[in-house]
Amino acid sequence: MNRKHVITALLSVLIIASFLRIYNLMPMDKSGSFSPPGLYPDEAMNGNNVVEAMANNDLKIFYSENFGREGLFLNIQGLSIRAFGHTPWALRLPSALFGIFTVLGMYFLAKQLYSSENLALFSAFLLATSFWHVHFSRIGFRAIMAPAFLTWGVYLFLKTLNQSPHHLKDFKRKILHWLLPVCGGLIYGLGFYSYIAYRATPSLMMAIAYLIFRNFRNENRAFPMKEFLVFTIVAVLTTLPIGIYFLQHPADFFGRTTGISVFNSPSPIFDLGFNVVKTLGMFNVVGDFNWRHNLAGSPQLSLSVGIFFLYGIWLAVKKIRREKLAAIPEFAVLGWFLIVMLPVIISNEGLPHALRAILMIPPVFVLAASGGIGIHDLFKKHLKPAGLKYITWLFFLMLILEVYASYFMIWSNRIEAKDSFAYQDYLLAEQINSLPLQLKKYIVVRDTQGIIQRDYPISLQSVLFLTDTFSAEKRAEKNISYITPEQFKNLPKKLDGMLIKL
Repeated sequence: MNRKHVITALLSVLIIASFLRIYNLMPMDKSGSFSPPGLYPDEAMNGNNVVEAMANNDLKIFYSENFGREGLFLNIQGLSIRAFGHTPWALRLPSALFGIFTVLGMYFLAKQLYSSENLALFSAFLLATSFWHVHFSRIGFRAIMAPAFLTWGVYLFLKTLNQSPHHLKDFKRKILHWLLPVCGGLIYGLGFYSYIAYRATPSLMMAIAYLIFRNFRNENRAFPMKEFLVFTIVAVLTTLPIGIYFLQHPADFFGRTTGISVFNSPSPIFDLGFNVVKTLGMFNVVGDFNWRHNLAGSPQLSLSVGIFFLYGIWLAVKKIRREKLAAIPEFAVLGWFLIVMLPVIISNEGLPHALRAILMIPPVFVLAASGGIGIHDLFKKHLKPAGLKYITWLFFLMLILEVYASYFMIWSNRIEAKDSFAYQDYLLAEQINSLPLQLKKYIVVRDTQGIIQRDYPISLQSVLFLTDTFSAEKRAEKNISYITPEQFKNLPKKLDGMLIKL
């Protein structure tokens, strides 16, 4: 495949990825639909926290409310809110951009690992058309940053360790040579500001470095220790601020992980084994049942991609058995898969859990691409080139149509999806925003046994964000009072305003 065809193919994949992540992210008009339909309270809480932080000129490294969240994504959402207002899609646009960025990174990572344009492009295409990744690229959760930073971080780490330190005859080439580990360490380090599961990744980086070190030694090549140290030092310095924060606030480091740990159960060994089975089964058998995360119960991979994935694992294991530690790509991908699975299986909540397993996405689709290429090569022996080409293009089209139909035509229109994203609260907020500013509005907060944040239940956060009434000053400015059912009973029969019940 010549360079022009590669660029055309990669641009096509990025266009497909962009369309699936941005299309219908915002309503085209006031009455128009959009997807996800509504605004989940956790997304809204992000917005409320960062709007308050911006108003106080106090952007944070870590926001401790709502079980604690690393601050980078929220601060980026703040820029989006400032540009596009208090809308669901302002909170979700950063997710879409990180999702597209990950698809591009997948191409470079797979190419660096396998030195194959076809496998690299196929990996990016499978990720671009994955319901699993498309879905989380359209929700305002910070977790979507984790696979982006790790994909690019691992790519730049591999690139750093595999570049030749010799023959740097001019200043420009020397600058580029050292820029790789600096940028790589920075990007990898930023991942620690993304999602709690990212904390498992240093063991992956050390394992990759060890594999390369062993192979260089076997080939009598010098390991690029200086470049490795630059990458590591920059990564540590990048991580240092949040590390210091956690030293000062150890409770925030653990968050709610201790409460949902498998080791708190009466039978931790049994539960751990069961969690492994459920997590491994989520790809091909039964996926996440939460409508907020998935088309409930559907496997995380489509039937064909799931078959590719299994065959890719078999090919990887076969090569490792044959080549031992020399099979660096296979060791790296399988190691990545197993290491980031650990934070998933030690949790005893809601398994299989597509969100908590989000760092497994890159290795899953690299393995699936490897398996798909392997199956394609098998078909070459039995099919004519023209027939195989027709089947291949049909398969590409099928995957695009499948994810479009699954997400936009099925999941987005299910009442369970609307309920999961508090769609009725979105409609109510639109109604409140349409009322005259001078009209006094009494909004009765529904009785709830849920989590309370700032004297209000977490379920109210969507309305607070969409109406921009999180602060007392904004509520006074917009003539809005949120009252409890008990306060409602004490209201006079004749109100000087409008009563709205949530």
